[in-house]
Amino acid sequence: MGLVALLFALAAVAWWSAADQMAGMDAGPGTDLGALGWFVGVWVVMMAAMMFPSLAPTVALYASMTRRRGPGRPLLFAAGYLLVWGTAGLGAYGAFRLGRHLFGGDLAWHAGGRWVAGGVLVAAALYELTPLKDVCLAKCRSPVGFLVGGWRDGQFGAVEMGLRHAGWCVGCCWVLMAALFALGAMSLSWMALIAALIALEKTLPWHRAATWGTAVLLLLLAAAVLAVPHSVFGPAVPTGSQRAMHAMHARN
Repeated sequence: MGLVALLFALAAVAWWSAADQMAGMDAGPGTDLGALGWFVGVWVVMMAAMMFPSLAPTVALYASMTRRRGPGRPLLFAAGYLLVWGTAGLGAYGAFRLGRHLFGGDLAWHAGGRWVAGGVLVAAALYELTPLKDVCLAKCRSPVGFLVGGWRDGQFGAVEMGLRHAGWCVGCCWVLMAALFALGAMSLSWMALIAALIALEKTLPWHRAATWGTAVLLLLLAAAVLAVPHSVFGPAVPTGSQRAMHAMHARN
């Protein structure tokens, strides 16, 4: 229970830090991600905030098992988990920059940006219903088989198991992160929504209801983004605002 409380406390600190770092950055879909170093730092904090609550039961189970096998390494397990998500963030950053370079103005909201955002949300909804999603989600929801079948002892073993478990988690949640980029990667509100969906999928006993519910919600968001974007983003027009641009340049 102490370890679970620690992970939740770290997640709370991460939420506070993310809110501080991203203040003024939300300009809707296509918000600039800032300089690479700044983005990686914020991304890792975001992942700690979003993932630690749903990761806590797995880490607690790992800690319980290590007490029978030797000294526990639960925080190293969590560090390996964050390392994989940090690497995934680097990939997302590279894809974002490449898209900007190749398509430029074609991705503006008044051009194809709205359709790209809507298409990402539809693709995320469809992925929720695929067998691959089921396989990856099963590893996250029931980690006993993963821990027993892929056990590694020692400090390096803890990191390796965290890496491998995070790989399953990325397979489960990467489209939800893509949906976050489609809605606005620097938005604390959308970040909270995606984190809630991830937690519900991993913890609710009715996983089919959770994944179908997530798929329906994503489809509704896609329709709203295409038909009535102002009802989704409010005054934060996706083309941005002076405040967001000033914040972006300050971080660059």
